[in-house]
Amino acid sequence: MRTVVVYVHGLWLSGNEAGILLRRLARQLSAKTRAFSYASMTSSIGDSAQGLATFLREQRADTLHLVGHSLGGLVILKLFENGEGHQLPPGRIVLLGSPLNGSRAAQNLARLPFGKKIMGRGVREELLTERQRRWTGQRELGVIAGNVEIGLGRLVGVHGAPSDGTIFVEETRLPGILEHLVLRVSHTALPFSSTVARQTAAFLTDGSFMR
Repeated sequence: MRTVVVYVHGLWLSGNEAGILLRRLARQLSAKTRAFSYASMTSSIGDSAQGLATFLREQRADTLHLVGHSLGGLVILKLFENGEGHQLPPGRIVLLGSPLNGSRAAQNLARLPFGKKIMGRGVREELLTERQRRWTGQRELGVIAGNVEIGLGRLVGVHGAPSDGTIFVEETRLPGILEHLVLRVSHTALPFSSTVARQTAAFLTDGSFMR
């Protein structure tokens, strides 16, 4: 049985930052790992999700897991909203610090000169317009949020409630998800944390985090 884990990166990144995470997951799950790269600044989330669907169909897998960091989580959600996920091999999903329930940092940054341009098209479409998202349970989905408040979001109003320095913990919650876990880690550090890797592997294996 061939297990493949595909990682989807966040804004301003390329997937290369996930090398440590993917090596850990490969070892802990005895899996092949891949990183999907997309133009996070210039592409719409819909176009990125379509590219992800094509990428996933090219993978030879009996079990296909997905891991998304930050904006990458919204790309994964869009994949299933568009109906593309139903044709894939079975697997689970873990999202790391994804703004599933809006982003005050994005909204505040958008009010500054050039703020919308800095964030790019996908953020403008998905986080500056109010949306009522809900996970309908196509796959078991777990979310890991951080609560170490170190990050650029502190400069644009991310304070006053638990956050990872960029995304508030409450912004990572979504109706319909199976489990939600908060760890002592910042937004940027999520892909580098050994604890995040262990918890991600646990959920992908059993559908539950280690408590």
